[in-house]
Amino acid sequence: MSPRGVATPDVRERLFAAAERVVEQGGPGALTSRSVTTEAGCAKGLLHAHFAGLDEFVAELCLDRFARTAAKARALSGLVGQGMVAENLDAVVLALLDSGGPALSGLALTRPAATRRIREALEGGAPGFTAIQEAVTDYLADEQERGRVAATVDPHTVALALVGTAHHLLMTSWPGTPHPRPAMTRLVAALLKG
Repeated sequence: MSPRGVATPDVRERLFAAAERVVEQGGPGALTSRSVTTEAGCAKGLLHAHFAGLDEFVAELCLDRFARTAAKARALSGLVGQGMVAENLDAVVLALLDSGGPALSGLALTRPAATRRIREALEGGAPGFTAIQEAVTDYLADEQERGRVAATVDPHTVALALVGTAHHLLMTSWPGTPHPRPAMTRLVAALLKG
């Protein structure tokens, strides 16, 4: 445990990672500011020193994870012509489901104030599902121009199907249920056949 009055390095990420572990192990109902700080091994008041409350913390955690996945999706542009298209897409789409994705979605749904804050941030331009979908569409179009994706594939529709399915799986998967990874991998392969 960090002693009182000593700066905690990377406090946001440390608290976010701890929250993911708490929710993955005990479900959304297990998340409290105390459970997070205990799991993070830091002072009990640290969460409230950096966030206005648990709802803000949950919203910021979800937005942070969306931003990470959106950045990974934007990085697809650097992979055009490299590796296998399906594997490149898998890495991005599955990133939505990893890092506690299903558990975090369940958590956000249990906290209306956090959900409202997330929605407002996304409407204000924070990266989320739309940014991911746009990056996947652009990637597929670029790969199609190189002949690595069939001409019969509609990049926009495939991107919508992938991101929409990931969103559906996030909303319907709960801790303890089978991981949706195999379904997403099959979907990527099926959609790329055109």
